Amino acid sequence: MRRATYLSVAVGSLLIVVKLVAWGATDSVALLSTLIDSTLDTVASLVNLFAVRQALQPADHQHRFGHGKAEPLAGLAQSTFIAGSALFLVGEAGKRMFFPEAVDHAPLGIAVMAFSIVMTVGLVLFQRYVIRRTGSLAIDADHLHYVGDLGMNMCVIVSLILSAQFGFEWADPLFALGIAGFLVYSAATIAWRSLHLLMDREFPDEDRKRIAEICQAHPDVHDIHDLRTRSAGLQGFIQLHLELDPDISLKRAHVISDEVEAGLRKAFPAADVIIHQDPAGTMERKDPFDGERYATRDASRTVPRRSRAS
Repeated sequence: MRRATYLSVAVGSLLIVVKLVAWGATDSVALLSTLIDSTLDTVASLVNLFAVRQALQPADHQHRFGHGKAEPLAGLAQSTFIAGSALFLVGEAGKRMFFPEAVDHAPLGIAVMAFSIVMTVGLVLFQRYVIRRTGSLAIDADHLHYVGDLGMNMCVIVSLILSAQFGFEWADPLFALGIAGFLVYSAATIAWRSLHLLMDREFPDEDRKRIAEICQAHPDVHDIHDLRTRSAGLQGFIQLHLELDPDISLKRAHVISDEVEAGLRKAFPAADVIIHQDPAGTMERKDPFDGERYATRDASRTVPRRSRAS
């Protein structure tokens, strides 16, 4: 993850330099749009660099649950940068729509955009590898930027060709407006995912069902209830109650919980698991929010239940 952030900052800085030179020579607003995007991508990558360093810090006495929420906070910062660049780009493209200008030195602009595509492809492939290994939201958000950059760079090449070779001067601002629209969509996507993490959204339904299946696969587990899950950066948190035979010893209940926990950790290696043991059949237990009740393997072992309020 650290190497991905370093590489992202390095590639972004290099692209800023070459695009700045090309924009000065061509005066293309579409090329300006990619320059702005690369600048903000680099700023966002710097934010990512510090956020990832913080998120990877182990838990301490002041942060018992770790520092994982630094990642979604960085995601919100990135979405703000991206949205701001899109608004600026809309203004620049709007002016060029009313006062179209010919694009100069188009071959230089095309060469710079081709170079940008090659550099960005290498970065995107490495980021994709890191995301598969870690599931990092911060790296995923950065990856989204640069995947968008690939499409933008290709659009700019088309825009430069249409403007310089065919005299279609409106192509430049039209492509810039299209890029601005994509930037707004990207900003909204990143912000939405970041807010889910900050608000402790539950794991996906398929993961919650998998947790229930792992618990119920143990022969001594009657049922589970009060399953709560959330994520904070790379760290996941799973909390649940196991319903066990009320006549077993505390030591045996502890052994069963350890065995269930081992199964959960194998399936969710980045998760912190907390399990509470309850005697089966003592009171009604439901998921406190959606009322979901997890079915047992053997219906004959299910104990009639009363409502929590009773």
